[in-house]
Amino acid sequence: MKQRERTAEKYGPQADRWSEEAYADSDAYLAHRAELVVSLGPKLAAGDTVVDLACGDGGLARFLPDYGYLGVDASPEMVEAGRRGGREVVLGDLNDYVPPEPVAATTCFRAIYYARDRAAFFRHVSEYTQRKLVFDLNPRQYRLEDIREELRIAGFAGLELLPFFAPQRVSLPAPAVAALHALERSGPLARLLLTVRFSYLCAAFRGGKNS
Repeated sequence: MKQRERTAEKYGPQADRWSEEAYADSDAYLAHRAELVVSLGPKLAAGDTVVDLACGDGGLARFLPDYGYLGVDASPEMVEAGRRGGREVVLGDLNDYVPPEPVAATTCFRAIYYARDRAAFFRHVSEYTQRKLVFDLNPRQYRLEDIREELRIAGFAGLELLPFFAPQRVSLPAPAVAALHALERSGPLARLLLTVRFSYLCAAFRGGKNS
């Protein structure tokens, strides 16, 4: 069975309430992710287009109202759920998809391991991404040195990393969430926490940060 078919089979039955059920507090989680999609690395400008690979039901679109959003998912059920929610979502495999025209930013969350060949995936995305690629990365699973080199070869000379401390399975009071977000920028303490839990949000980009 091909990867796309396996992915569709795995996630299709969960499509109807994916965003609501995949996260304990989906609004807080996706809002923080969207904030960093815009601000991490070269900042996006209103009207810039974002392609969201492996987007699920496209829930991230709700938190990027000032930007063009195009979701891509390998599950027909997810695509249909996204369209029912009024989002622009198309069927496609992250390894092969090419948007109709170049985009400012490409995102890929909780799905980098679906790349058949990670270095080839980075090169493919770089062909249609003008400003930055934003994705999450578990540093206990992948070596940052390897990722950095693969991105450099693909044309992404810059890489900005930020710990992403948004709990997925637990809903916390707003003050606790704010404290976690502040902890993301705490340097050594944040890196220590990453040795046991959470992930990095990565923004790979071309040239200078403001390019």
